[in-house]
Amino acid sequence: MAMAPTVKLVLGSFAFIIFWVLAVFPAVPFLPIGRTAGSLLGAILMVVFRVITPDQAYAAIDLPILGLLFGTMVVGVYLERADMFKYLANLLSWKTRGPKDLLCRICLISALSSALFTNDTSCVVLTEFILKIARQHNLPPHPFLLALASSANIGSSATPIGNPQNLVIAVQSNIHFGSFLIGILPSMLLGVVVNIILILAMYWDVLSVQKDEEDARSEISADQNVTSHQFSPATLSHVTSLDSQDFDPINPGTSSNSVGIMANNATLRNRVLTSNEIEVNSEIVSNASKEGASDECSQQVDEPEDPSKFIASVDRLSDALSLQPHRVDERSPEKWKLMLWKPCVYLVTIGMLIALLMGLNMSWTAITAALALVVLDFQDARPSLEKVSYSLLIFFCGMFITVDGFNKTGIPSTLWDLVEPYAEIDHAKGTAVLAVVILVLSNVASNVPTVLLLGAQIAVSAGAISEEEERRAWLILAWVSTVAGNLTLLGSAANLIVCEQARRASHGYTLTFWQHLKFGVPSTIIVIAIGLPLIR
Repeated sequence: MAMAPTVKLVLGSFAFIIFWVLAVFPAVPFLPIGRTAGSLLGAILMVVFRVITPDQAYAAIDLPILGLLFGTMVVGVYLERADMFKYLANLLSWKTRGPKDLLCRICLISALSSALFTNDTSCVVLTEFILKIARQHNLPPHPFLLALASSANIGSSATPIGNPQNLVIAVQSNIHFGSFLIGILPSMLLGVVVNIILILAMYWDVLSVQKDEEDARSEISADQNVTSHQFSPATLSHVTSLDSQDFDPINPGTSSNSVGIMANNATLRNRVLTSNEIEVNSEIVSNASKEGASDECSQQVDEPEDPSKFIASVDRLSDALSLQPHRVDERSPEKWKLMLWKPCVYLVTIGMLIALLMGLNMSWTAITAALALVVLDFQDARPSLEKVSYSLLIFFCGMFITVDGFNKTGIPSTLWDLVEPYAEIDHAKGTAVLAVVILVLSNVASNVPTVLLLGAQIAVSAGAISEEEERRAWLILAWVSTVAGNLTLLGSAANLIVCEQARRASHGYTLTFWQHLKFGVPSTIIVIAIGLPLIR
């Protein structure tokens, strides 16, 4: 593609630089408007500067990708309501056999859940629980936090619904869900195993610390410690919930504003009580009051009541209220929901995965599953739909327009023409050069823009060799751009989520930029290298 006229080239590059700066550094002092607004600003500038026409801007928006993203987010909301992630957290603490066993479980569960429910969702849900387990057993949290974030990124590479860049690749390449899974799954599985080995090797001495007897006897119940969070895959590749926040990932403790990853944290325990729940809770309160009154009558109180005893009593009563089983009248209309709703949610999700494996249209499959869950819920869907991150959808719209305008300047194609002779995918050396280019760009421009900029160029180049090589080129792009997020703390939204979630926890821990870099660099390079030959 020939270079555009000088004026269009300069203005288009300026608009893209504005978008890039705000996408990578959403709280820059001179324009702290965040990623979502930054993507819209870049899109508007592309149109205002006449780099593209309004019709071309509308045409650049990829509706199938937006539909697939929306559908998977809604499904994720209902899976969280059905306690899917609570059960995953239970697996972490069930009959653990020490720190090394716990770390292996974290890596495996994080990778599996990320492949099915997106990497950022897994990190949002599991971070706080992992911190509590580490504190319970008097262990340093950072090996477990690194295991969570890195395995989530590696695991999400295996499916089109694991992360946003895979969504883009699957839709643009027309690779079916099953073919995508089969092509990357061996690399993903080996990558997770190697990642476990690297963490164990690096932190073997730390993980060999014996637990205190008191800690060994105690158990953590996910029911009591894992809360329901707002499902926001806006944090997927470009964390829109980090927008307009002054967050310093190198020194996270210096942030002036708390990052809003957990904004509008609506737990299931804070829902509106039904009449049956009110009746049950009233009985509990009444019984507790009677017990308290009888205790007071049985002993004379000569000294003022100790406030700590009152607080402890209130805490026990609160636990009783929250943990008391929900007793439902046989005639209650909620009985069917308690018995059938959760299994129905899981069955619909399994049906969606089966349909995707059969090669049905991914966008409409996800949307159909989402609407099926809305209907099965049989109540106003607004509270659940409000948890969908619409700012992410807007961000994608602006990004599609901005990247399309930048492509029309001719700069990306000219740069690719310089690299293409050295990145022929049918040679090992060419594959290595291509992987390095993707790795660097994914950490400089972020992974989704990298996929949008390079995807078509790489596909055309590989397609000239064979159709099979074109498919392999798309999968290599998915593998490298995803695992590249493990290189630095800034490379992936999942990393930032784990870092900020840990910092904001009740017993907060700061995962520093350098702690992550020390592990991230060797892990990323080794995992990418061993995975490339297995991609078919």
